[in-house]
Amino acid sequence: MTGFILRALITALGLWLATEWVDGVRIDSPWTLVIAGVLLGVVNAIVRPLTVILTFPITIVTLGVFLLVVNAAMVALVAWLLPGFHVAGFWPAFWTALIASLTSWVASWFIGPKGKIDIVVRRND
Repeated sequence: MTGFILRALITALGLWLATEWVDGVRIDSPWTLVIAGVLLGVVNAIVRPLTVILTFPITIVTLGVFLLVVNAAMVALVAWLLPGFHVAGFWPAFWTALIASLTSWVASWFIGPKGKIDIVVRRND
């Protein structure tokens, strides 16, 4: 549970960065931002795998590039479900998904598989 909450907060950080950097993305309140991070995590855990399976042939033909479209669709779905989270079209959703994914990817370097922060110490013995 701790890992999910930590990853949801990291996703919320990525969404906040997207609101700062991408025109056409707006979140009305900090609570909406946190809820959007949690909801995006739930959507990515439940809806995204089904979407990836259904679009597998297109993904193969495009050598995986279509997964970026799937990620943008997940952001658009969260914006549609959550009042206070506004995305003005495909390209803002695309860039938001990319920024949130990159933020999560960088943060996963520091978070272990169980959601704990890993600190690696090298000792020269």
